[in-house]
Amino acid sequence: MRRQNVDKINLILNFKMIKSNCSINKLYGDDKMKIIDAHIHYRPGYEPFSAVAESSGHKNTSEHLKHEFEKNNIVHAIVMGNLSPELENHIYPEYMSYCFGLDSSCFKNPTEPPEYFISLAEEHLKRENCTGIKLYPGYCPMYLSDKQYEPFYELAEKHNKTVAIHTGALSRGDALLKYSHPLTIDEIAVKYPKVQFVMCHFGNPFLSEAAAVAEKNKNVAVDISGIVEGDFDIESCFEQYHGFIEILKSWLYYFGDYSRIMYGSDWPIVNIGKYIEFIKRIVPEKYHENVFFKNAVNIYNLKL
Repeated sequence: MRRQNVDKINLILNFKMIKSNCSINKLYGDDKMKIIDAHIHYRPGYEPFSAVAESSGHKNTSEHLKHEFEKNNIVHAIVMGNLSPELENHIYPEYMSYCFGLDSSCFKNPTEPPEYFISLAEEHLKRENCTGIKLYPGYCPMYLSDKQYEPFYELAEKHNKTVAIHTGALSRGDALLKYSHPLTIDEIAVKYPKVQFVMCHFGNPFLSEAAAVAEKNKNVAVDISGIVEGDFDIESCFEQYHGFIEILKSWLYYFGDYSRIMYGSDWPIVNIGKYIEFIKRIVPEKYHENVFFKNAVNIYNLKL
């Protein structure tokens, strides 16, 4: 009888020790939660990117980025294409997928006739590691409902690929906010209900309109990339920008569907480790696995 009591006590103690160790691991970030970075830009050695990476506490090299991914348990990333559209310019490491970028070289100052880019887009979308198309309204001076975009929406539907769209603030003075406003997604989401759209950057700073569009249209997901930039101090950030952060959290809560929210960093503009911590603090913990991993798999149809 005494032996049974001792065994029972040992079992309880072992259970408590395991539970305690799990809590400690979780506290110090050793829970090994897998992460997909659903929004990066990848041009190793490209000088403008190198300067931005350095301001974020990083180096713009493939070796450094791979090291940071391993350190933060980022198992996959989705590149938002900035390179010229030819197929040979879109060769990425095996732990990356990409969205084929359609920018001003295709629309504002086209280097080839429209048919060329339509055909090229289809060749990209046939690739398994091409998860969709990336659009840059604002930098391209036309609304998302413009007829020039229609063939690309149709291709995305045909190949079951995602259309990611830059929304919100713009980095150039000659770009136009009226084209990058998140409300512009509403019309195409209604017209193409079978196409999966991603509202990049959650329309920041137009958060209320972004939340309204995403809440209304079930074929619109959001990524919360690029909200903070640089090599910031996490505590100072939450203190200095407390009001903005509370507004951001409120509109995410209004949107409410955490199965359609994805983590993304917008590398190289931000420190990866600190941005992960930033997003962890604004997204309720019970949704972390979805936001940091599962949602990107579903929304971008990743074969991981």
